[in-house]
Amino acid sequence: MSKKEFNNFIYEDDYLRYESYLKGFSKEKFDEFDAIAEKVGLDSKIKDLMDSQIVNETENQAALHHEYREMYEWDSDAALPDNFMSSSKNYNFGNPSDGIDFYDNIEAELRKDDDEVNIISIGIGGSFEGPRLMLESNTYTNRYHKRFEGLNFYFLTGPDPDEFKTKVSHLDPSKTFFIVFSKSFETIETLEMLKIAIKWSGDMNKFLALTSNNDGPKQYGISNIHTFDKEIGGRYSIWLEDIESMFGGRWTANGRLLTGGGARADYQLLSNKKYFDFVKYLSFSDIWMNNFNGKHTRVILSYIWNLRSLPDYFQQLEMESLGKPNNSSSRFKKTGQIIFGGYGPKAEHSYLQLLHQGTQDICADIIACNNDENDIEYVKAVTQAKLLSEGAEGLPQNEKINGNVPVNLFLLKKNKELKEGWDSVSEETLGYLIATWEHRTFITATMLGINPFDQFGVNAGKKYTLARKFIKDSS
Repeated sequence: MSKKEFNNFIYEDDYLRYESYLKGFSKEKFDEFDAIAEKVGLDSKIKDLMDSQIVNETENQAALHHEYREMYEWDSDAALPDNFMSSSKNYNFGNPSDGIDFYDNIEAELRKDDDEVNIISIGIGGSFEGPRLMLESNTYTNRYHKRFEGLNFYFLTGPDPDEFKTKVSHLDPSKTFFIVFSKSFETIETLEMLKIAIKWSGDMNKFLALTSNNDGPKQYGISNIHTFDKEIGGRYSIWLEDIESMFGGRWTANGRLLTGGGARADYQLLSNKKYFDFVKYLSFSDIWMNNFNGKHTRVILSYIWNLRSLPDYFQQLEMESLGKPNNSSSRFKKTGQIIFGGYGPKAEHSYLQLLHQGTQDICADIIACNNDENDIEYVKAVTQAKLLSEGAEGLPQNEKINGNVPVNLFLLKKNKELKEGWDSVSEETLGYLIATWEHRTFITATMLGINPFDQFGVNAGKKYTLARKFIKDSS
C-alpha cells in the first residue's frame, strides 16, 4: 500500500467499510509499529488466544469467549485455517436445558390469559451492557418476531431501591420473571437488587441465574441456574447462548447470527492479511495517538439508533481491558485511552462543541449505517467525520472549527432483509464489529505489555465495599 493510502486508509468487506482520517499516520509509522509487533510476538500471542492457551497470566487461565463463537456451524465452503476451531477441550458452554423449566413457566404464564409478561434483567457491567445492547439492536426483529409478542423487558443495574420502585413496583408479580446475571455472584450491586426483587416477587420459580458460580444463586433460593466458564469475563458475556436466545431471537439453520458474525471475524483474523492489517492499523494508531500525539481521550459516536448503547459497550470493553499499568519492558508509557461517547445526534448537542472549538486533544470513532444521502443519520456521520478531521473553509474567525480531530469512520452494511423504512444492521454484522473491536483491544494490550483479561481494580471495589473497611476506619 502506498503512503497516501495509509494516510487515508480504506478497508471494506461484506460487513463494513472503514475510512481513516488520521493525519500523519503514514505507512512508515505503520511499519515501525509492525516491527515492534513482531518483536513482542503478536502472531504467536493471537495463536495462543485462539488455541485457548493460558493468556490471562495473573489468574492462570485461558480466555474462552472465542470458543463460544466457534460453536457456530459454518455454511461457508472456504477452507478454515489450521488453528481455527481446533480445540478439543471439553469446556462448560452451559446446557440450555438448565433453563427449560424457566422458559416453560414464562410461556405458560404468557399464554394462560393471552396477556403480557415482564422480563426483568438484573446485572451490572457486561452483564448489563451485553443484554441491553442485544435487545436494542434487534428493535426491528423483536417487533415482528412471535417469540417476543407480549414480552416487556426492563433492565436494573444498581443497588438503589428507587430504581426498582420506578421500573418494577407497578408491575404484576405473578407475570414478572427475573434473569440475574453475575459471573461471580458476589457483585454487591446485583445482590442487593436481587434481595429487593425476591422480597417483592415471593416466587423463586420466577428467577433464573446466569453465573460461573453454581453455588452462589442457591444461597438465595434460586434453583434455575445456567452456568458458564469462569474463563468468560463479564465484558465478553454477550457471546453466551442465553443472551442471544433471550434478547436476540434471530437464528438460522446454521446457528446464531451474532455468534456467526463474531466467528467470521475470528476467521478473518487468522486467514485474511487485509483484515489483519486493518485491525492492526486501528490498534497501532490508537497507541500512536495516545503516546505521541497527546490524544489521551477518544469519543465513540453511534449514528444508528438501534446501536445507541454500543459506545457504552465499547467503553467497558476498552477501559476495563486496557486501563492498567504496563510492564517495565513496554516501549509505551500510556496504556488505555479514556473512552466516552453516545448516540451521535444527541452528542452533537451535548459535547461536540468541545470537539469542534475546544482546546482538548481528542480523537474519534464514528459508527453509522452505510446508506444513501437521504438518510440523515448517515449524512450527519459523514459530515462530522469530515468537519472534525479537516475543518471547513470560509467561516468567520469566531465560527472557525479546529479540524484537528483524528477520525475512524465505520460504515456498517445495511441489513438487506429489512423492510423499507428501517435502517439498521443485522445481528451478524453487529457480532462481526464487536469481535473486531475485541481483536483491536487484544492487539493493543499485547503491544502495551498488559493483560487485558483481569480487572483487579474492579475487584478491589467489591472487596472493600463488602468488608465495609473504610466505613470502619472512619468511625
